Amino acid sequence: MISRAPLRVAVVGAGNIAEAAHLPAVAAQAGALTVVAVVDVDLTRARGLADRWRIPAAYPDVEEMLAAEHPDLVLVCTPPAAHRPAVISCLDAGAWVWCEKPPARSLAEYDDMAAHETDGGPYVAYVFQQRFGSAARRLRRHIADGELGAPLVGLCQTLWFRPPAYFEVPWRGRWATEGGGPTMGHGIHQLDLLLWLLGDWSEIRACMGTLQRRVETEDVSMAIVRFANGAMVSVVNSVLSPREVSHLRFDFTDATVELTHLYGYDNSHWTWTPAPHRAGATAVRHWPPEQDIGSGHAPALAALVASIRAGRRPEASGADGRRGLEFVAGLYKSAITDTTVRPGDLIPTDPFYRSMNGADG
Repeated sequence: MISRAPLRVAVVGAGNIAEAAHLPAVAAQAGALTVVAVVDVDLTRARGLADRWRIPAAYPDVEEMLAAEHPDLVLVCTPPAAHRPAVISCLDAGAWVWCEKPPARSLAEYDDMAAHETDGGPYVAYVFQQRFGSAARRLRRHIADGELGAPLVGLCQTLWFRPPAYFEVPWRGRWATEGGGPTMGHGIHQLDLLLWLLGDWSEIRACMGTLQRRVETEDVSMAIVRFANGAMVSVVNSVLSPREVSHLRFDFTDATVELTHLYGYDNSHWTWTPAPHRAGATAVRHWPPEQDIGSGHAPALAALVASIRAGRRPEASGADGRRGLEFVAGLYKSAITDTTVRPGDLIPTDPFYRSMNGADG
């Protein structure tokens, strides 16, 4: 628990995601946070971001910043290969961490980072902002209450477009540096929301291909997934789709609920359709929520700050933050080995626990 206000915040990684998403989310916290430092291996870039946002200090090294600034919270906005060392250094220094997706390049890396957490904090949470919109949170309550009936059928589609030039950045599209392709780096947003709403998956059967982009990883993946509650879901991830869309559909006994958006949603992006026998169902009559909170970094960060103040484990951390990564590992293992995969298969002795393509981690 940290009582002082405002919380001291440092940003590690001075790229686009820090400036476009993290710093605006900090600014939205109404003075609860103050950014004291920026870190980037390119000190010139760190100083540029610090100057634009009136941040007092810039550093080329995480350890140097931690020793000098003693932040309460560190926002890790680096490419995936740099997550593990930055997160561990911050946790060991007593700072809470909010780390960009994907959390790690493997389950082994994720568990290694988690081993540096301490009961009551500091903890590391991951940026899975899709679950923090008011519509998703209302739907989750209805699912838990059984007001929509049993979940039966689902679709989870991340159909995005990334041109060849996107992959000219050296770390993209490589197993060793990005950890995977669109399943890992793009679809994981929708997958986290799917799993947060429907719960644990029980088995996955997948295929993937590299159809057009010059990358080591896939540029398309597809899977059929069974959930512990009996639901069946079709999952598609692509970076080859000119008409981009992010789409989730849930067919329950008593209603269909759909979300159609691209990179973020508000209440208007959702539709609720009652089954013919439930035209007056309470859950549908109570749609939309009175609040219209969109998905995004700001509500996710607000929830994390509340957890820091209370000294409790935040959402999208620990086992909750690991679920999506385990799903991705299962999808890759199924596609590469042409087998059906279950969560219990992904144990530390399994090569897909150590790396997403089953190579030595």
